[in-house]
Amino acid sequence: MQIAILETGHPPERLGGRFPSYGAMVEALIGDGHRFERFDVTAGRWPEAPEAFDAFVVTGSPASVYDPIPWVEDLLVFLRRLDHSKKLVGLCFGHQALAQALGGRVERSERGWGLGLHAYAVVERAPFMDDAERIAVPVSHQDQVVALPPGARVLAGSAFTPFAVLAWGDRPALSFQCHPEFAPDYARALTDGHRAGMADPALVPAALASLEAPHDSARVGGWIRRFLRG
Repeated sequence: MQIAILETGHPPERLGGRFPSYGAMVEALIGDGHRFERFDVTAGRWPEAPEAFDAFVVTGSPASVYDPIPWVEDLLVFLRRLDHSKKLVGLCFGHQALAQALGGRVERSERGWGLGLHAYAVVERAPFMDDAERIAVPVSHQDQVVALPPGARVLAGSAFTPFAVLAWGDRPALSFQCHPEFAPDYARALTDGHRAGMADPALVPAALASLEAPHDSARVGGWIRRFLRG
């Protein structure tokens, strides 16, 4: 497949360039057998010929989808105008961008920061999924989808994140509030010293401890691969 990765963020500067780009993380998650092209939309780079791609992946970002930032507004327009036959995958900010663009609503959650390893219960099993009843994957987010877009279905969620994994009935789109593309060392580095600790000093140590447990990022990567192939 020809896959366009829309990079909407980068590892923070405080990590000193020790980790690959978010686009490279997505490529590693999806794996070989595809042709990838990365577009840093924060710098105004967009696919000149969207019709040449079979699928689009929207990465994570420190931005919010409701921020009045030109590239964010351009991204929402791009997603709305995209040919409905094109497959879409959203990760964290990308999950929220798909929801916001396609008729849902995203807000800063009253539950506060989600950080560390979060578990979601599977509530609907799509054809590309396996028999898992729950998944545990790293997260780092303060915003959440609070109203579903028309046609969206919840595949997995939790009390903290009710709309954690979404699929659409009228177009091939799949999105995750979590970060299956984050390797454990990056998830730990991102969490250590996180600004969320200023408001809640206990949050970061608890999140770091949670990241020592087994995770299901590889399983979710398999779901995404089968979704793209299907």
